[in-house]
Amino acid sequence: MDTFFDPRQTAHAPRQELQNGAFVPYAEKPERLDAILSVLPTPLAPTDHGDGPLRAVHTSAYLDFLQSISAQWKAEGRDGDALPYVFPVNAPMHEDFDRVEARLGRFCYDMGTPITPQSWESAYWSAQTALSALSHLSRGDDEHVFALCRPPGHHAGASYCGGYCFLNNAAISAQAALNAGADRVAILDVDYHHGNGTQDIFYERADVLVASLHADPRTDYPFYWGRADETGKARGAGTTLNLPLPQGTRIDAYMAALETALSTIEAFRADTLIVSFGADTYENDPISHFKFHMDDYSRLSAAISRLSIPTLIVMEGGYAVDAIGGIVSGFLDGFAS
Repeated sequence: MDTFFDPRQTAHAPRQELQNGAFVPYAEKPERLDAILSVLPTPLAPTDHGDGPLRAVHTSAYLDFLQSISAQWKAEGRDGDALPYVFPVNAPMHEDFDRVEARLGRFCYDMGTPITPQSWESAYWSAQTALSALSHLSRGDDEHVFALCRPPGHHAGASYCGGYCFLNNAAISAQAALNAGADRVAILDVDYHHGNGTQDIFYERADVLVASLHADPRTDYPFYWGRADETGKARGAGTTLNLPLPQGTRIDAYMAALETALSTIEAFRADTLIVSFGADTYENDPISHFKFHMDDYSRLSAAISRLSIPTLIVMEGGYAVDAIGGIVSGFLDGFAS
């Protein structure tokens, strides 16, 4: 299986994030990529597809914010990385939110996603990595292809960032596949945390199925999305499937839920499958609470591969740096079994 990756994705490197009332070292660090690359063949370099595919998913105002906010932060005399501290909950939304704090609160939903001067470049090339892998898949060069994306994407909505995510690589790829002629695309999210951004983007769409297995939002981030009764709206009614699972879930219980997701995807008759893969289901992940063992990941991917749908695997979370290389390698190996 071919892998796509661009080294500019490592430039985004915040020093710290705010978690549980304290500043702690940033968990989504560039070393994650080093650990994964050390166990994979030399990756292919992505090509630049421009910002058109990004603007097909994200609003222009939000993309302009991502590109300009760090410079504005510095220009207004702020030190460190740009981070919001006030949010417009139930407030009227105006176009003239010009002050840096107001812009941050408008487009960011948490305080765990700092923006550095390099964040836009890294996020841009993360998206281009996914788009290049999709092009490779669409040409029929391989039945499965891996986009080593970083920063991750599935928490980013059309007009917001959070959860370490700025551009929604899976959603951008899904829309690009549709624009290239696909009738239906399925996104299977197997990250520990619910992909709230992906759900929001396609919640009223009938041409994209979003199926997610994740930690129950009653106990885990992002808390406000991902319950089983969220099933889509309007034309998208029935095209969102949430399968929340309790902390401590092991592979056998997870596989039972996965079969429900796979049956739903099969019935949807998708032309393309996009897998948002998170390695944070691992038992020793520092911020997650499932109990997967290292050798569980090939079992998971082998089940997915039985769908026999051209599949783009997009990297999302996973924060046990000492183990993430083996996790990713095992997951990718399962597609060849």
